Amino acid sequence: MKLNWFPGHMHKSHQLLIEMMPKVDIMIEVLDARLPFSSANPMFTELRGHKPCIKLLNKNDLADPVATRAWVTHFEQEAGVRALPIEATRKRDVDRILKLCRQLVPNRGEMGKAIRALVVGIPNVGKSTLINTMTGRKIARTGDRPAVTTCPQQIELRNGIRLFDSPGLLWPNLDYQQGAYRLAASGAIGDAAIDPVDIGRFAAEFMAESYPKRLTERYNITEFTDNPDQLLEEIGTKRGCLVSGGTVNMTRAAELLLREVRSGKMGQISFETPESLEQEKARD
Repeated sequence: MKLNWFPGHMHKSHQLLIEMMPKVDIMIEVLDARLPFSSANPMFTELRGHKPCIKLLNKNDLADPVATRAWVTHFEQEAGVRALPIEATRKRDVDRILKLCRQLVPNRGEMGKAIRALVVGIPNVGKSTLINTMTGRKIARTGDRPAVTTCPQQIELRNGIRLFDSPGLLWPNLDYQQGAYRLAASGAIGDAAIDPVDIGRFAAEFMAESYPKRLTERYNITEFTDNPDQLLEEIGTKRGCLVSGGTVNMTRAAELLLREVRSGKMGQISFETPESLEQEKARD
C-alpha cells in the first residue's frame, strides 16, 4: 500500500510560510526524536535559506538516547544549525531554546527589535505543546490528531522574542515510503488515512529486527519469524485479540502494537539513525 497524504489545506499552509519567511530571523523546527529525518519537511530547509535554525528533537523521553546523540552530531555539521533534544512540556528545555535563539541572533532581542522566531513542524510532533510551554499558558491548540493548528499567529513572549506559529505541514508526495511508514507508525499521519494492519506489520517487523528483546519482554515472544503477519498473530494471541473460533483479529492486534510503540510502553526506541539511513541509500 502506497502512503500519500496531503490534504488541500496544506497547500495554503505552504504559501503562508513562503510569505512569512522574510519577516523572521530564525527558524525553530520541531522534529520527532524517534525519526528526525522522516519528520523533517524538506520544504523548511528550502524556505529558511541561510537563516539560522534550531532543530528540536522532541519526545526525547521516547527515543533511544544513543540514536539521539548521533542525530545531534549529524545536524550540527550543517552551518547555522544547532540541535537540542527536548521534552516540549519541560520549562528548563524551553529556557535552553530561548538562550540559543539569543546566541544565534545576537543583533536583535532588545526593546523594539524582538527576535522573530518561526516555529515549524509537521503534524503531531509537539509544536503546539512547545508553544504553550514557552508562553506559560494555553495559546496553541494541542491534540493527538495531526493538523490541529490551522492558521498562523504571532505571540509576544515579552522577553525580547516574538514567536510566529505555523500550521503543521507535510510535504506533497511521500515518495520515500520507508519514511512514510515510520511517520505512520509514530502517529504523525492520522489513523483515518492508513490501514492499521499494514502499518502494524511494518512496526512488528521493525521491532523484531531492531529491538527483539523488547518484544520478548512485552509479549513473551521467544522465537521470531520473518513473516510480520505471523508476528502480529502471535502478539494478538498473547494479548487476547481473538474472535470466535480463536482467530486473531489482526486489526486489534495491530492497533495494540502501535499504541504501545507510540506511548513508550515498548521502551525508548528510534526508528532511524544517520547510519541506518546511509545503509538504506547504499542498498537503493
